[in-house]
Amino acid sequence: MELIGSTLTATYARPKTSHFLPAISTMASSYRNTQPVLAMNPSANQWRTNSYYKSSSAIPTPSSIQRENLDLVRAKTMFYPSNRSALTTRYTPDDWYKSNQNNYRESESSRKSAERLRRDTMRLMQDREQLTRRTQENTSKNIGERLNDIVFWRSELSHEIDNMVTEIAALTEVKRRLERALAETEGPLQVSQECLYHREKRMSIDLVHDDVEKDLIKEVEAIKSCQERMRRHLDRAIAQLASNRAAQHELERDMSDKVTAQRIDDRCHRLRNTSDGIGYCRGIDRLDPSLSLPDSWSKFTDDNILHSQSERASSHKLRDEIEILLSTTSNEMWNQFNNVNVAFTNRISEIADAKNSLQTHLAKTLQEIFQTEMLIESLKKALRDKESPLKVAQTRLEERTRRPNVELCRDNPHHRLVSEVREIEDTIHKLQERLMEAENTLQTLVKTKVTLEHDLSIKANSLFLDQEKCMSMRKSFPSMPRLVGYT
Repeated sequence: MELIGSTLTATYARPKTSHFLPAISTMASSYRNTQPVLAMNPSANQWRTNSYYKSSSAIPTPSSIQRENLDLVRAKTMFYPSNRSALTTRYTPDDWYKSNQNNYRESESSRKSAERLRRDTMRLMQDREQLTRRTQENTSKNIGERLNDIVFWRSELSHEIDNMVTEIAALTEVKRRLERALAETEGPLQVSQECLYHREKRMSIDLVHDDVEKDLIKEVEAIKSCQERMRRHLDRAIAQLASNRAAQHELERDMSDKVTAQRIDDRCHRLRNTSDGIGYCRGIDRLDPSLSLPDSWSKFTDDNILHSQSERASSHKLRDEIEILLSTTSNEMWNQFNNVNVAFTNRISEIADAKNSLQTHLAKTLQEIFQTEMLIESLKKALRDKESPLKVAQTRLEERTRRPNVELCRDNPHHRLVSEVREIEDTIHKLQERLMEAENTLQTLVKTKVTLEHDLSIKANSLFLDQEKCMSMRKSFPSMPRLVGYT
């Protein structure tokens, strides 16, 4: 399919016949030589003028010398009849007349030939002049059409180069944003890893695999996944930029060639027959340094433009993918960041509640320990108080055993004293058991107090790690504009 304004390739061939006039020296040799006739008929020179003889005798030739010798012989023969026998040739009047007629005919024929040659030559010169003018006009028209084609493709190339430069600038900016966003992910990743590291310092029962730790691990994995995708797209952006610059280089090189060709063709288009700097270039028509045809010439530029448009489309698609990637990764990291913060908040609340409960239980335990200690003191005092009544009852029984004879009666006082001693001993035994229980309970309370205090210290440590260490670091999480590459 030919483009509008394109010209066909002209075929030039060297003409088989030459239409140039022969040289003057060649034309001179075509005239008949009248000297042999004059040599054969000396009397034919009598009608010629003196200027002819003067002009002809200006340069003596062997034929003129021979003619003079012949005239001398004829003169001698004329004047000396005895020598007439020396003449071997004589012309009759008919010969003379025929010779004149032949000369007339030949003169007329020569004149007609010259006139015909002159007319043909003038017509040939006019035809060739018109043909040369038309050919030159057609050539100028073809060069002008070629200039229009060059201007058209040059404008297309210029437009495509501008679009490619704009696309390269846009892709470069997106690439910078991607690099900044990738650099911004290092901070959150380090914070997440440090949070995991700090939470390893939890002690005893608080060293659990809770929701906070699960979400922190998910956050680390999410950030690393986002970084991996960013690096892949960054590599693609670098490769696409190289392809874009290569396409731009091809366009600019083609543009430079078009500018040079336009300058040369414009100079050729403005050349006239009166222009300076024109000259012969022998054999230039036989030289064909062409590397392309009109179709391949336009196809080459069209292919460059199509290749550039394809690269621009790929670059635009990649920019859209990077924009979507930046939005997606920032949302993922922010969502996971919020999830971790919520988990931290819940866990801190749980630890704080547990710590408050422990503190409450510890306070109650301390109060109970104090009361148990007071109970033990009371039991000990009660035991001490039971010693005197027991001594009195046993002393009475012992004294009454000293009654004499029949007075040693098992009377009611005896039964009452025995019952009193046993009752007091039973009371002392129960008080001692209760004292032992109280002491055991006190030991249990003391152990519980130690356990509560230890657990309270654990909770305090966990609360410090989560609330002071981790949450204070997580306040430095980059904002959404920074995660998408904006400063």
